[in-house]
Amino acid sequence: MAVPIALFPAQFSPPLLTKSLPSSPVLKRFSCSSSIPMEHYSDNRQLKFKEFPYVSVPHKELMVELVSTLENRLGTSLLPCTLPSDVQYFENQTGTAHGSLYIRSGNSASQVDFILGSWVHCNLPTGGALNITSLSAYLRPSTDAPNFLIEVICSSPTTLILILDLPPRKDLVQHPDYLKTFYEDTQLDKQRQLLGKLPEVKPYFSSSLYIRAVVSPSAILFSIETEPTQPIQIDELIRDHISPVAKVMLDTWLDLCALSERRLTDDESTTVAKRDRINRNKTIEIDLESSFPRLFGQEVANRVLGVLREIYNS
Repeated sequence: MAVPIALFPAQFSPPLLTKSLPSSPVLKRFSCSSSIPMEHYSDNRQLKFKEFPYVSVPHKELMVELVSTLENRLGTSLLPCTLPSDVQYFENQTGTAHGSLYIRSGNSASQVDFILGSWVHCNLPTGGALNITSLSAYLRPSTDAPNFLIEVICSSPTTLILILDLPPRKDLVQHPDYLKTFYEDTQLDKQRQLLGKLPEVKPYFSSSLYIRAVVSPSAILFSIETEPTQPIQIDELIRDHISPVAKVMLDTWLDLCALSERRLTDDESTTVAKRDRINRNKTIEIDLESSFPRLFGQEVANRVLGVLREIYNS
């Protein structure tokens, strides 16, 4: 949802969320199992972001570890989450779609603007379900270093879409030193190549040309599909392959971007701030304004998107 952003990062969001749920042919093949059925919770509104109640154990462990690493490394530079309870957890009137939003802003001395996490679960007319978990971290315009994003879109126990990137905040053609510092010297593309060699992995192409224009050259956008008869399953791929790569990329972002200073002139900072603002608002414009009302109803959509707009433009 920075763009990229947690919730449905518009710049990476698959086409299934930009169309009417009952009519989307893509949605019909999505069916995700739940690690903890919702009925096991006595009060849905007490659900917390870090519980990730609908995904498999390896999927949950991956997300929890990434969130914990972010919070532990950034420490007291992050302020507590102060979102209203009906934004931290929300659902539609029929109980067929559930979501959770988690935002912690950086304090005044931090380069981190905010971290944003979310999960969304929705039942589909075919009887399956769609699960999306996301984690993004955004930096202030005091630095031009990349942001961080991971999004895992779970379909069935045999299908998954992975988006993992350090999206650039400067034009790479005009600033080749930026390309070298954050993408060549860090050898991030080796992480993409590691996953790309797996036989179950294929490239994922967004239908949005805008989305394709804002990712980094080393962005991991993969569609992963296994067969029930294959020895390797999605959960094994998450645990043994996706998780190690995600940890390397998050550690790289923390060391080189969040916890390292890059001093900008006032003009440079203004340019970065303008680019950030355009990207963030594009997230809502491209995807969320249409998908959220369909999933959760207009009242819930207005409430959640209102908070996001406030955060994005503060």
